[in-house]
Amino acid sequence: MSTRRVLVIAAHADDEALGCGGTLALHASRGDEVRALFMTDGVGSRGAGEDAAARQRREAANAALACVGVQDATFLALPDNQMDGLPLLEIVRQVEPVISAYRPDIVYTHHFADLNVDHRLVHQATMTALRPQPGALAPTILCFEVPSSTEWQTPSAQTAFIPNWFQDISGTFERKIAALEFYAEEMRAWPHSRSIEAVTHLARWRGASIGVEAAEAFMLARHIAR
Repeated sequence: MSTRRVLVIAAHADDEALGCGGTLALHASRGDEVRALFMTDGVGSRGAGEDAAARQRREAANAALACVGVQDATFLALPDNQMDGLPLLEIVRQVEPVISAYRPDIVYTHHFADLNVDHRLVHQATMTALRPQPGALAPTILCFEVPSSTEWQTPSAQTAFIPNWFQDISGTFERKIAALEFYAEEMRAWPHSRSIEAVTHLARWRGASIGVEAAEAFMLARHIAR
């Protein structure tokens, strides 16, 4: 099997572990080149002590990424939970150079209807940067679910996360959980949906729905068969 180039584009460090940590670990175990792009520092909206908190978040991210085998990461500094104050074009221009440099075969990013505004804009910027123009790069684009954002959106047919792509992570589930342990500051106690217990239940349910021990679910945004 040939090596594939994989890029996860996430609003905040921890989204990647929550949404596709087991899948990233599986890619790495197969020899794929796995990289990450984080659009914000994830803490800038919290007020005092931002610099120290941002350093701590990046250290946690580097440890979590190493845990699942991500080889390289780019950390941008767009305004946390305030990306809606930026023109979409400005966000797209931050994404495009990374895509051009990495030239991914597969891109993982947010669902278009997440409650978190940064998630929605990262999805939109990713789809814009990867417009299927003639001769353009055409990776498979898969959207993951992030507990405490995807399921918190107002329910409707237009906003529903309806998975149509599943990855068996039975063999890498423990690495996903180990990665999330590095983000202890972002995790919450059960029964919060961003707790280790809830993440475990979700992975087990997604697995049970396809007959395996654990899985991550995605919505396919685009795949061009050649």
